Amino acid sequence: MRMMDVPAAQKTILRRAAWDEMAMPAQMWERNAAIFGERIAPDEAVRRILADVRQRGDAALREWTLRLDGVECALVVTPEQIAGAYAALEPDVVAALRLAAARIERFHRRQPALSWMHNDADGLVGQMVRPIARVGVYIPGGTAPLPSSLLMTAIPARVAGVAHLAVITPPQRATGLPHPATLVAADIAGVDVVYVAGGAQAIAALAFGTESVQRVDKICGPGNLYTTLAKRQVFGLVGIDGLPGPTETVVIADGSADPELAAADLLAQAEHDVLASAILLTPSRSLAQKVQAAVLAQMETLERAEIIAGSLAQGSGIVVTESLAQCFELANAYAPEHLCLLVEDPWAYLGQVQHAGGVFLGERSFEVLGDYVAGPSHVMPTGGTARFASPINVLDFVKLVSVVGLNEAALRQIGPAAETLARIEGLTGHAAAVARRL
Repeated sequence: MRMMDVPAAQKTILRRAAWDEMAMPAQMWERNAAIFGERIAPDEAVRRILADVRQRGDAALREWTLRLDGVECALVVTPEQIAGAYAALEPDVVAALRLAAARIERFHRRQPALSWMHNDADGLVGQMVRPIARVGVYIPGGTAPLPSSLLMTAIPARVAGVAHLAVITPPQRATGLPHPATLVAADIAGVDVVYVAGGAQAIAALAFGTESVQRVDKICGPGNLYTTLAKRQVFGLVGIDGLPGPTETVVIADGSADPELAAADLLAQAEHDVLASAILLTPSRSLAQKVQAAVLAQMETLERAEIIAGSLAQGSGIVVTESLAQCFELANAYAPEHLCLLVEDPWAYLGQVQHAGGVFLGERSFEVLGDYVAGPSHVMPTGGTARFASPINVLDFVKLVSVVGLNEAALRQIGPAAETLARIEGLTGHAAAVARRL
């Protein structure tokens, strides 16, 4: 794991681009050429897939699933198949999913999403909170099943009161069905229907609808480059939660931190993907050296060591700063998805955090607990979007309806101003609608 000073870090690991700006790996060009008969960029590949599914519906959805995933499968999971998924899992896995679901629901039921009305001499103004009617949740299933992401996205939607909640997720090659843990998580979360498809074609099905897949009003959930580009292309026709990129964590540690635990936290994030970022910021060169050695030693014991090595070689590293204050300056500039504070009295530093998807305070409140069972959703803003975006929460699944019920007194008081503003904007019809009432 590279160790560098602040200027070097700012030129390398503290700079990162969005999904679509990343250098496209050679194998991706080759795969697109094999599939489409020409070397095309991911954005163009997604555009073609979306158009095909929009035009041909189920037939295109099945064809792209076969071409890209190598699987022929039914598009809708049956209740009998979900029951079979329970039988395929060990009881402790089901118990862990239920525990996580209960904590996620309890957390999100505490989030305020309230209607209110204010009545005075002018009449009434206020807002009504209404759930989005139909939501589709995309859950990846490529390198590993992600039932936790399903719980973290579907349960806030259920708490918000979404009436129709669908999940779409890729099939396994061996069975033609999603992983059993994903199906059980969908059942525990109260999902209405599980569709079987992945990638851009899955996003197309949710956005446009097919004979088997009902179109939705909003699409949520993480995904790879192709699903993220597909979400961007259908935005406006449907709502989307965001454009999540590669996962990332920043660990701020002082000399009191346990280097073995700091290394374990960095490796836990790096094993997600070769594009993941795992960054340590510390003013202690001694700690930095110990963490560097611990990362190399621990990595050899992990199954996904090859993926970790790729992550550590690209957007990851250890940055030795001049002070702890500078650590927080860099972290706020980076706006990480996850920010872990392995410092003495982490609560004392919480006020210095301005931009982060989630903050994890101390060595006993670490990120992996947040990934699964702490309660807040682990679907968080990436790529610096924590400067303006939030983790998935109840408010992602509701909309506000403004209520205006003014009386005659209010009309007499504010109507002339409305007429004046309408005339200065050249909207004489607006002005006339006021004048007729005055």
